[in-house]
Amino acid sequence: MVHGKSVKLFLVDGTPNGILTAEIINWTGHVLSAPRTKLPELIQRDECARTGIYFLVGYEPESALPCVYIGESDDVANRLKQHNRAEKSGGKDFWDKVCLVTGKDQNITKTHIKYLESRLIDIAQSNGQCQLINGTAHQYDRLPESDRADMEYFLEQIQVVLPVLGYEFLKEMKIISPKLNTMPVEKTVENQEEAEFYFSVKGINAKAKVVDGEFYVLADSEVRQEMTDLNHTYTKNLRPQLFEKNIIDSTTYKFKQNYLFSSPSAAGAVVAGRCSNGRKDWRQVGTNITYGEWLENQVDQVKISEA
Repeated sequence: MVHGKSVKLFLVDGTPNGILTAEIINWTGHVLSAPRTKLPELIQRDECARTGIYFLVGYEPESALPCVYIGESDDVANRLKQHNRAEKSGGKDFWDKVCLVTGKDQNITKTHIKYLESRLIDIAQSNGQCQLINGTAHQYDRLPESDRADMEYFLEQIQVVLPVLGYEFLKEMKIISPKLNTMPVEKTVENQEEAEFYFSVKGINAKAKVVDGEFYVLADSEVRQEMTDLNHTYTKNLRPQLFEKNIIDSTTYKFKQNYLFSSPSAAGAVVAGRCSNGRKDWRQVGTNITYGEWLENQVDQVKISEA
């Protein structure tokens, strides 16, 4: 059974664009988020003197994905001061926001943090949701079995909190079994926990599923080799990045893994090589209704009790 979680947010400056803190009840972690312009205030906070993991995040106009650097330090304040220098002075120019994760107590050690850094870099590399600035991840597993279990739980909470703050790049891909050889069959399908959709264009076939409210294109889905709209955001930026990251095989033109898209239109544009209205182009397997019609049906099926 899946239980809800309470995430406690605090606007330190009283504004949503300033320094934010986030916590989960009964979790020993603490999260800080701030724009780069707030760095002078941020590094004066007690959390920045602790051992922690930090994320530098930047959004470039020509990239469909955020640029991310993942680091760790015993003294995050000084490390962030170093990163704030100009590139030619050993700093990093690309980032606009920073997010810091520390422990509320003294039980999170340097060894724990190195393990978390290694795992987080692995996740960011494998899910393809960002342009990772780090080089090759260092494998760090010098932890007893019990400590690894504790850190995996700590990691799960990081993956819950960061999307709440707008950092989407640590989402792990759901394990979904594709059924690409299944042809659409006309039948009525009631509300499903995992609705499945297909996209066919010019002999190219792709499959997708909605899992936990998010839109995944499934592994082995095909994409068109030709592109007829080179200036669209998703065809110009996102599609080439997915080839570069080997999410889509450049030889077979197939997805090598399940991939989470921000919307069905983004998924449709990558598959078709042109602008796509995902609400119309994706159709539900079994009913052949459009994704937009399926969304409407989900609401229409809900019975609202009268007062």
